[in-house]
Amino acid sequence: MLKHRIIPCVLLKDWQLTKSVKFKEFRTIGHPKVTSKIYNRRNVDELIVLDIDASGSDNSINYKTLSDIAKECFMPLTLGGGIKSLQDINSLLAIGADKVSINTIAIKNPDFIREASKKFGSQCIVVSIDVIEDSGMWKVYNKNLGILEEPELLEWAKRCEELGAGEILLTSVDRDGCESGYDTKLISLLAKELTIPIIANGGASTPEDAVQAVKSGADAVAAASIFHFTQYTPNNIKEALQEAGFAVRL
Repeated sequence: MLKHRIIPCVLLKDWQLTKSVKFKEFRTIGHPKVTSKIYNRRNVDELIVLDIDASGSDNSINYKTLSDIAKECFMPLTLGGGIKSLQDINSLLAIGADKVSINTIAIKNPDFIREASKKFGSQCIVVSIDVIEDSGMWKVYNKNLGILEEPELLEWAKRCEELGAGEILLTSVDRDGCESGYDTKLISLLAKELTIPIIANGGASTPEDAVQAVKSGADAVAAASIFHFTQYTPNNIKEALQEAGFAVRL
């Protein structure tokens, strides 16, 4: 039985690890190397780090800091942010990433998903899909491109799978950093149509939120605020999932 994963998802900004609120406000979590050591001790299953300074700008990926994180990270590591070429992916894997997360480049050039999965394997390619509610509808959002009328959300998610994405990192912008619970209806919408794993992100406040996300079809839950601004630990979430009948790694 596949185990459901607990994955901190944090942002690299101004040489610090941070957590956003609705993709706008930023709370500093801590020094990258120190935070990585803490996650090592807290029994998380994976770690996602997105270099937002490198996203949507001419800035290069901060390989130095990401390499420092990778050296301290003893769980599977996904790195993303600012990826613009296959060489960028190769460089991130070379410093210790197990997977990469792509977003803007995939929207601008969907065939890049196919090229990347063919070269590095689909298990290595995570496509990040950010979703915002607009006029009562869920729409794909990109912080560089804004709210997109095309592609339509479900159509885009299906296309990512067809092109070779190994996983989808599904983030609710409206709930990001708000600790208001995952958007279970959004998770369920995609889970019913996709066969690849969905990592639900945005909104975790209690272990029960994670239970509801998995019940809605999430294969993994990503979070950060709950681990830094509440009393709950990754093990609390795993215990709640286990009590609800879901397989986890304890």
